[in-house]
Amino acid sequence: MAAPDEDVWHARWEQALHEMELDVESAERLLEAAHLPDVADVARAAAWRPPSGLGALPLPLRDRAQALLDRQLDAAARIAQAVVVSRRHLHATRTIEARTPAVPVYLDTQG
Repeated sequence: MAAPDEDVWHARWEQALHEMELDVESAERLLEAAHLPDVADVARAAAWRPPSGLGALPLPLRDRAQALLDRQLDAAARIAQAVVVSRRHLHATRTIEARTPAVPVYLDTQG
């Protein structure tokens, strides 16, 4: 049977992983919907700080943590790609907007 301190340690790590899984699920949903996050969501993500005092990851949670890391890295790569595509679209839009409207070069007074 595990010691009470070990149970608390394991439970704290499970909670930390659960919270990070929720964050990556949110990022994945936003990518699938191709939708910008709410300002409140961005502020919450920016304010995130890693939990303190967790110590080393319990060995039984290693596979779960590795799977989470893989998902986070995949989401980060997809977000970076979405940023590149968005910047290209913005550049194309600005290029179109920057053109002056076509005006006639001459005026036909004969016809």
